[in-house]
Amino acid sequence: MKLNLIGLLAALAFFSSTALATEYIYRDLMANTLPSPGCAVESEAAATASKPYNIKNYSKKFCQTQGYGWHVEAVKDNGKAVCTECSGTNSGKKQCHLEDVVVTCKRIKPGSVGMLPGKS
Repeated sequence: MKLNLIGLLAALAFFSSTALATEYIYRDLMANTLPSPGCAVESEAAATASKPYNIKNYSKKFCQTQGYGWHVEAVKDNGKAVCTECSGTNSGKKQCHLEDVVVTCKRIKPGSVGMLPGKS
């Protein structure tokens, strides 16, 4: 009995095929991040702006602004750090942000997976 069950499961696993025909739509975006929240020496502010955590979060936000279903495929270019002077009591210190961050976003192509509405 167990041998028959194992044979049946093996046959089903062998003859079942998974559909790997998922198609994606890709889009490259170029955007800038926001400045760091505080003022610091230029080297520290540039290091804070170019942290992997910031790049990951901003690239996720860039793709999400495209609409529902868009996700990050890859970060192609981290961009370059651009710093501006702080005013007031923090003179001599700077705030930095990244310019020209290039991100590739992807989305499942509509109709490539599952049933189409109204079709049998």
